[in-house]
Amino acid sequence: MAYETVIYEKEGGVAVMTLNRPEVKNAFDATMQAEMDAVLTEVAKDPDARVLIITGAGKAFCTGADVAYLMSLGEEHKLHQTTMEEMIRGDGNILTTVLKIRNLPKPVIAAVNGVAAGGGLALALACDLRIASEDARFNMIFTKRGVIPESGSTFNLPRLVGTARALELIFTAETVDAAEADRIGLVNRVVPADQLMKATKELAGKIAQNSPLAMGFSKAAIYKGMVETDIAAQMDYEAYVENVLFGTEDFKEGINSFLEGRPAKFPGK
Repeated sequence: MAYETVIYEKEGGVAVMTLNRPEVKNAFDATMQAEMDAVLTEVAKDPDARVLIITGAGKAFCTGADVAYLMSLGEEHKLHQTTMEEMIRGDGNILTTVLKIRNLPKPVIAAVNGVAAGGGLALALACDLRIASEDARFNMIFTKRGVIPESGSTFNLPRLVGTARALELIFTAETVDAAEADRIGLVNRVVPADQLMKATKELAGKIAQNSPLAMGFSKAAIYKGMVETDIAAQMDYEAYVENVLFGTEDFKEGINSFLEGRPAKFPGK
């Protein structure tokens, strides 16, 4: 399927979605939001797409919502008395995109090539891993625009950097460079700008060699554990999932490949 505002490619088990509005620093409008949603649906249905990378075209990752698009939302609100919540929670918007990333039973990696601000940073935070180029910059710009962080930012950010640092980033709305983002745990690692996609694809390729079922359940278990207050309940969930996986072809292949001393080829079944 051809897209207007994103580029979707797949090589082996690694899929790449590139946000492609470089003229506006990959700010999203209604079309891009719908197309991001469509790509995530496509990846979810494709058993051969085992890892997804999200990056931006040009010098920016994503700077959040296009100002013209935001103004149109404001006019829609005035004309029809539609609540902002109703408008932003419809199909094909950044909120559904964030939730689809979180619920996708496959690893999602943000390759942050430049500025990630506002909703663009929220998008990166929603991903499971973040690899940043040395040129990357991060900004929780919301309070400078008279709004609060949204799209899961207030959930994801403190879980990565801690409450006090999250509040500092939000209160100051100051830009953080790649080195500082690495130091506070906002990203997994920083690489030279010209090595970003190579390094991210290498990581994705390693991940793609492992059991898709085990990775999907592991992702779900980790995020469940982030809000679970009872370790016994979490252990019960782990035991339940293990029992499910014991009956899969992936489990059999994992054991057989180990006994036979060869690399595993997981069917994802």
